[in-house]
Amino acid sequence: MKQNNMLAMILAGGRGTRLHELTKKVAKPAVSYGGKYRIIDFPLSNCANSGIDVVGVLTQYESILLNSYVAAGRRWGLDAKDSGVYVLPPREKADANLDVYRGTADAISQNIDFIDSYSPDYLLILSGDHIYKMDYSEMLAHHKACGADATIAVIEVPLKEASRFGIMNANETGRIVEFEEKPKEPKSNLASMGIYIFDWKLLRKMLMADIKNPDSNHDFGKDIIPEMLRDGRSLYTYKFQGYWKDVGTIDSLWEANMDLLDKNNALDLSDNSWKIYTEDVTTPPHYIGPNADIKRAFITQGCILDGEVKNSVLFTNAKVMTGAKVYDSVLMPGAVVEEGAVVHRAIIADGVKIGKNAVVGDPNSEHIELISKRVKGDE
Repeated sequence: MKQNNMLAMILAGGRGTRLHELTKKVAKPAVSYGGKYRIIDFPLSNCANSGIDVVGVLTQYESILLNSYVAAGRRWGLDAKDSGVYVLPPREKADANLDVYRGTADAISQNIDFIDSYSPDYLLILSGDHIYKMDYSEMLAHHKACGADATIAVIEVPLKEASRFGIMNANETGRIVEFEEKPKEPKSNLASMGIYIFDWKLLRKMLMADIKNPDSNHDFGKDIIPEMLRDGRSLYTYKFQGYWKDVGTIDSLWEANMDLLDKNNALDLSDNSWKIYTEDVTTPPHYIGPNADIKRAFITQGCILDGEVKNSVLFTNAKVMTGAKVYDSVLMPGAVVEEGAVVHRAIIADGVKIGKNAVVGDPNSEHIELISKRVKGDE
């Protein structure tokens, strides 16, 4: 069922600094994941599968690749008449040198004219850097049934981890009574997923007031949502039960890839009933050589394997040469592990070569090592 009365805006402008060199030249939502995907594929595919026709993608840092990637709306079936994916970079300067959005609410405020041109009843706001599947039409139905002014998707997290998130404290009906941003002593474990549905007319009015407020951070979590609660507006939670991962760190990106090795993983990228669409890269099938020893691996097209691979995820065109060993690792597109090299608990970035007989990573390390530059081996 088409959700013509709801327009989606994806906030895809974060720096992603905790991903270090992976986001030095590429926006975080354009980072590779799961063999052949990019992180932005997930919210865009969710929109397409939920019947949302028009999606604005708000970009800023290192956005050249991301802009060209999302502009091809045909990948997600969003290129038909009266539908589309639109790239929306910042239009105003936050300071003399840099075009940026000052906050999440400012990102929407700068695009009010774009939103108004479609006259939506509801506005769906999404983060562009999370991995999950969600039917937004079900969330909209919940929003309408509650008679809500705003609905915020939440997921239950372990209480000991709740201080890392924005926490929604709600009553027994699901109505939000308090919002706490990364509280030291959380009162609940309902973490905001950064997914909001607002009645557009009300939100527009609040954004116009926020623009004029010199003391505002121009942010949904810090300003708009607390203001709605102070005004006694009707805010409800929408509890999400499926797989969701914020891949904001090297460790969490590695974990999200490792989750795919579980045959019963909740994300299930092979599910054709909720397909995740991506760029169709033309590559030959993967090749398994006579010396290969592979156990519990996720292998994508174009890979060439003639070494030992265990508990690892290999992206498009990755290569593990004769005598090489890859354990508990992620090889991004075009990564090469040359003869005799050994890789432990690492992410090897796009196109990086690990030289002959070189050793990277540590099987006993608490954290995952990112290898973003060529490692020389025996000449």
